[in-house]
Amino acid sequence: MAVKTSNQAPKNGHDESAERIASVASTGQRVPSDEAWDVEQQDNNIVPLTRTEAEKLFGPNVSRPSRVTPFKVVAAQMVLSLGATLLWWLFYKPPGDAALSAFLGGAICWVPSALFAARLRTLSGATTAMSWMIGEALKMGTTIAMFVVIAFWYHDVSWVPLLVTYLVALKTYWIALAWR
Repeated sequence: MAVKTSNQAPKNGHDESAERIASVASTGQRVPSDEAWDVEQQDNNIVPLTRTEAEKLFGPNVSRPSRVTPFKVVAAQMVLSLGATLLWWLFYKPPGDAALSAFLGGAICWVPSALFAARLRTLSGATTAMSWMIGEALKMGTTIAMFVVIAFWYHDVSWVPLLVTYLVALKTYWIALAWR
């Protein structure tokens, strides 16, 4: 949460630029870009919350680090995919291809996630936005490559178990986000 403030105080208690832009907008005329820029710049000044304000809004544990680590998410993905594999093996006839397809669907989710988590560990604190983008690109590339490899070389694939298990394992991120 942040509070927006303005650098410029209104003259005579009125904000002339806002009134001018409002009047121009009501008449249907085009607002000059430099005036619109000034209004955007005035609204762009953000003051961060103090620690006491953040604790008042979000509770005393606002700055506590999360217990959920990337490797715990990968472990949860593996457990969910193995559980789904077992369910497909128990309730699908014939169980062999469905269970293997379900396992591969889970692996399509957790193998790239494990690679991303290992990459995060090797960076150990030197993370930047670019390193996260590169990691996500590698993760997406690995996922696509695994789908392509399975589609071309495993001809007995059962697509429903594979995709359902992939989606179940993929939803682990939402569970981890909610479980702080």
